[in-house]
Amino acid sequence: MPKSRIRKKADYTPPPATKQAASIKLTNRSWVAPVMLAMFAIGLVWIVVFYVTDGTLPLKAINNWNIVVGFGFIAAGFGVSTQWK
Repeated sequence: MPKSRIRKKADYTPPPATKQAASIKLTNRSWVAPVMLAMFAIGLVWIVVFYVTDGTLPLKAINNWNIVVGFGFIAAGFGVSTQWK
């Protein structure tokens, strides 16, 4: 049985570079870390103050919703953390 010919593949040549690589613009996001940490701290302090004062502070009128407000600040801190690069 005859052997088939071995075909040599052409070497890969990249297409000519018509465009230059786009430079990536990184914006200054130095505000993210302080705001994120501040939101975490405010939320934690809000909840701790609520428990330590037996619900009379920070806002007595909203009763146990103070816990939701504290966790809201913490959730906002996590939301801000998504902007960190």
